[in-house]
Amino acid sequence: MKHPPGLRGFLLAMGLLLGLLLFSTGVGLLAYFLLEARFAPPGWTILVVALLVLVPGAVGVGRLFPWLSDWYYFLPALAFLLVFTLYPVGLTVYLAFTDYSGQRNGFPDRSTETRVVGQEGPRFLLEAPVREALRCDPCQGVPVEVYAQGHRMRARVLEAKGEALLLDRTPPFRAEFVAKVNAFRFVGLKNFAFILSQASQALFPVFLWNVTFATATVLLNALVGLLLGLILNNKGLKLRNFYRTALIVSWALPGVITVQVWVALLNYNFGAINRLLGVLGLYPIPWLNDPDWAKVAILLVNLWLGFPYMMTATLGALSTIPDELYEAAKVDGATPWQALLRITLPLLEKPMVPILLSSFAFNFNNFYIIYLLTGGGPAQEGRLATAQATDILISWAYKTAFSAEGQSAYGLGAAISLLIFAITVAISLVNFRVTGALREVK
Repeated sequence: MKHPPGLRGFLLAMGLLLGLLLFSTGVGLLAYFLLEARFAPPGWTILVVALLVLVPGAVGVGRLFPWLSDWYYFLPALAFLLVFTLYPVGLTVYLAFTDYSGQRNGFPDRSTETRVVGQEGPRFLLEAPVREALRCDPCQGVPVEVYAQGHRMRARVLEAKGEALLLDRTPPFRAEFVAKVNAFRFVGLKNFAFILSQASQALFPVFLWNVTFATATVLLNALVGLLLGLILNNKGLKLRNFYRTALIVSWALPGVITVQVWVALLNYNFGAINRLLGVLGLYPIPWLNDPDWAKVAILLVNLWLGFPYMMTATLGALSTIPDELYEAAKVDGATPWQALLRITLPLLEKPMVPILLSSFAFNFNNFYIIYLLTGGGPAQEGRLATAQATDILISWAYKTAFSAEGQSAYGLGAAISLLIFAITVAISLVNFRVTGALREVK
C-alpha cells in the first residue's frame, strides 16, 4: 500500500499511531486492575504491560501498513503529548464535574483504619463499632478498603450493625484491616453553578481586574520598550551597547528573586521607597496594604520586569528597516518626526502585533507576579477570601483549589480553570479578528 498523499496521509498516520498508544495504555490499565483484585502491583506495572503490547503492536501495524514505519519517529512525541498534555487536560475536565477535594480524594482514610477480628465470606467483625470506627452514619453504600499484607480490595458497605460489617464483595484473602475510602462523586454542573452564584463577589471583579492588568501591562511595557528602543537604535548615541546591557539586567535576573526584592522595597514601614518619600517630606504610601495602591505596585513591578523584552523586540524589528528609506525621506525634506510617523511606526506594526498579543496572553495568566508580590491581597470588603483585591483568574483558581474552606477543592478549581480557558480563547479570537494577525497576506 502506498503512502496516502497530503494532509489525509498525515492525519491517517497520526490516527494509527495515537490509536496504537491508546490501545497499549488501555491494556496496561486493564491488566493493572485485574491484578489488583488478587495482588498489590506497583504503578509501573501499567507501563511495563503497555510496552509489552506496544512493541509487537507496532511491528504488526507496520506489516499491515508498510508506509507507516516512516512515521514511527513520532511515537515518542505523541507519548509525551498524551502524558503531559492530553492527560492533564482530560483530568482537569473530568474533575471540574466532581467534588474532588482534599477530603474527597479517592484514597483510604488511614485514620479510620480498624482491625478485623473475624471474617466469614463478605461478613466481618471489627474490634470497634462500625459507625464509630469508620465515622459514617448511615454506613450503607460507603466505599471501604479491606487489606492484608500485600493484598487489598475495595468494596461497598451493605449493612452495618454494631461491630458487624457486611460488604458487597468477598475478598480472595484473609483481611486484617478495614478503612473508609474518601470517595468523590460526579456532581454535574454544581461547581459552575456555585461559581456563577458568587459571580458578583469573585468572578466579575476578578475578571475585570484581570483584563485591566493584562491590557495596562502590555501598553506600558510596549510604550516604554518602544521609546527606549528608538533611543538606543540611534547609531550616534555614545555608550549605546552599555545602555543596552544595563537596561536588560532586570529581564536577565530571575523573576522570583526580583519580586522578593521589590516586596522589601515597597514595605510600608521599612521599605527604601517610603523612606525616600519621607526624606522628601511626603507621606508613606501603603503600596501593598491598600487595594488601589497594590494594583499600581503590581503594574510598576511588572513594568520593571517586562520592558526589556519589549525594548529588545523593538530593536530587533528596527534593525530590519533599511536605512535607505530614511535617507530618501530626508532628501524629500521629511523631518525626524514625520519619518517616525510615516516610516518607523507603520513598519513596526506587523512584527510587533504578534508580540503584543502573545504578551497579553502571558500576562493574562501571569500567576507568579501576583502570588509573589501581593498573594492576591490585600483583602477587600464584599469579596471572597480567595478572590481579593489583586487576584486574577489564575490566582483565584489556585487559591480556590488549594486553600478554599480550609481544604483542597480541586474540583472547584478545575471548573474555574475551564472558565479561564474559555475566556482566554474568546479574548484571543477577538484580538486576532480585530488586529488581523491571522489574516493571510496575498
